[in-house]
Amino acid sequence: MGGEKVKFINREVSWLSFNERVLQEADDTTVPLVERIKFLGIFSSNLDEFFRVRVASLHRMGKLNLKQKKVFGGSPVKILQRIQEIVIDQRHQSDRIYADILTELAAENIHIINEKQLSKEQGEFVRNYFQRHVRSKLVPIMLDYAPEFPMLRDKTIYLAIILSNKGISSTEKYALIELPAQTPRFIVLPEDDGKFIILLDDVIRYCLEEVFYIFGADTFEAYTVKLTRDAELEMDDDISQTILQKLSKSLKQRKKGRPVRFIYDEEMPQELLKYLVRKLHFHKNDNLIPGARYHNFKDFIKFPTLDNKELFYQTKAPIPHKYIGSSKGDFFGLIAKRDLLLHYPYHSFNYVIDLLREAAIDPDVVSIRITLYRVAENSNIINSLINAIRNGKQVVAVVELQARFDEEANIYWANQLREEGAKVIFGAPGLKVHTKLCLITRKEKRKTVRYAYIATGNFNENTSRLYSDHALITANQEIANEVSNVFNFLDNNIKNTGFRHLLVSPFLMRTEFLKLMDNEIKNAKNGLPAYMFLKMNSLVDLSMIEKLYEASRAGVSIRLIVRGICSLKPGVEDMSENIEVISIVDKYLEHSRIFLFANGGDEKIFISSGDWMTRNLDYRVELACPIYDPEIQEELREFLHLQWQDNTKARIIDKDLNNAYKKVDSKDKKYRAQEDIYTWLESLPEAKPKAEKTSKSI
Repeated sequence: MGGEKVKFINREVSWLSFNERVLQEADDTTVPLVERIKFLGIFSSNLDEFFRVRVASLHRMGKLNLKQKKVFGGSPVKILQRIQEIVIDQRHQSDRIYADILTELAAENIHIINEKQLSKEQGEFVRNYFQRHVRSKLVPIMLDYAPEFPMLRDKTIYLAIILSNKGISSTEKYALIELPAQTPRFIVLPEDDGKFIILLDDVIRYCLEEVFYIFGADTFEAYTVKLTRDAELEMDDDISQTILQKLSKSLKQRKKGRPVRFIYDEEMPQELLKYLVRKLHFHKNDNLIPGARYHNFKDFIKFPTLDNKELFYQTKAPIPHKYIGSSKGDFFGLIAKRDLLLHYPYHSFNYVIDLLREAAIDPDVVSIRITLYRVAENSNIINSLINAIRNGKQVVAVVELQARFDEEANIYWANQLREEGAKVIFGAPGLKVHTKLCLITRKEKRKTVRYAYIATGNFNENTSRLYSDHALITANQEIANEVSNVFNFLDNNIKNTGFRHLLVSPFLMRTEFLKLMDNEIKNAKNGLPAYMFLKMNSLVDLSMIEKLYEASRAGVSIRLIVRGICSLKPGVEDMSENIEVISIVDKYLEHSRIFLFANGGDEKIFISSGDWMTRNLDYRVELACPIYDPEIQEELREFLHLQWQDNTKARIIDKDLNNAYKKVDSKDKKYRAQEDIYTWLESLPEAKPKAEKTSKSI
């Protein structure tokens, strides 16, 4: 193999390895049963997005015959073949895990049954349910009589149906039914010595005779199929259209994107399968994935709530922040005295909402500027901004319209804010705005004072309960003024490189991180402390990986915590011997980015919105913020330490992508980072606000 193939792991293969770690959670018998079902749903949802985005990109590269071996790690066609092999293998694992979970649920007297397992009483309930809630929503299509084959919707479940009369093969007819999306996928049947659940798919199967009675058929076979389409948005160059108009038009076109995957019930007769594949214009080398009876396992994320609490993770109350908990609502007075660091989901996101609510009615607040990438469906953030507008504050919202799969929601919120009087900015030309910032400006004793909120995660109260993130709130005017410069750039698109503290992409982040790594290399050669402790979601950029290899060869000790894609190969002789990598997949999604450099003994620590991917470093507006407060630096060190010592949910990332758990001897103490972090934060004593601010600048 060529040098590049040895040095880097293909990003698609690495991503599939990450999704296997999600599948491991579904297979882990120490995880509560219903949570295991949800992990199957997350695995399925992840795979849907992977095909809609990454596999679709590979298909386009193959069609254009572009040689992108350095980027893709090989020819697109060969990578697609490898993806097919891995996905089919993982599909078998998923089916086996689901079967195991069904057995364990049955032991808890919870039964997921199909239409052939219904009792007489249950059958009557299902027919009544079908008549009241399902039948009127069905649109059956007789494929033999339809003028053309219908366009199958992306991410939607269909039943491909064969109607026939026993013993008369010539009477076979094909039909298609789309499962109504607004109807619950799971129907809990009346209790009968246990809990029984049936899927909507099987409710329809049970009542097919009522749907197709006019054809006189006496035999019905129904097989689940699902199509995945290319999710790439193509926006034209019509200068007469606004970006909102272009994006709205492009979103409609997405629904008709090229098919990139076809999943079908492997029990489907070959004649029907061949018919569908031909009508959908698939080829033998396309992603045809045989599956089991049910698809769209992402719906299992919303599995019915059952009374048995042991089947779920225990919900823990948010921990009061040691400083905010002692304040009496005067956020600005508190922040003026010290920097604050929030750890989600261990701390409540309500602190941020309370800060914005206070700003909305504070007569000294002049303006609020904020970046919005993904917000909650019923967003209290948006409500707080509208409240601020109605109280006479200037509100500037940078709304990223191209936040993938949240475009329609963001268009809606952009229009809502505009109607209320906010100034809405749609980012910078050619750059996606991914940084998470809020800047509140006050007039204090005739001076302009700025308060900055800088985070690794979105302004989203829903995901803040599920994602592990960090947020710094600071009145350090040097940092806050540079945050203001970021907003000025987004407003007027005039390049600004005058940043002394913040590392802002696409201007400085790459070069400054490379300088920090070069400094570690120099210090290692001079016998000074030289190490890096880096936490991120994805490590893909080849030049950053090359620099990590160079640092490893120079003797720099490197610890990496990478949740998702990792194209770096650790532990390779004469290349990456001094690099260790782990990945933690647990009940919270590890989303924060922390970068720690020894700096010869005077450590530098950053939190960041961006990963080390080419898109984040060169084609997005991202921000890495230095942490100057010694107390917060210590908090982040402890956070990283607790993550690194995890020997319950940490997998070792090696060059062969084995996803092996950290080995634990019987005498070793068990550590589980997400539990230990909660315990650690809970143990911190409530502190009294200090009179003087200790934050410093370097």
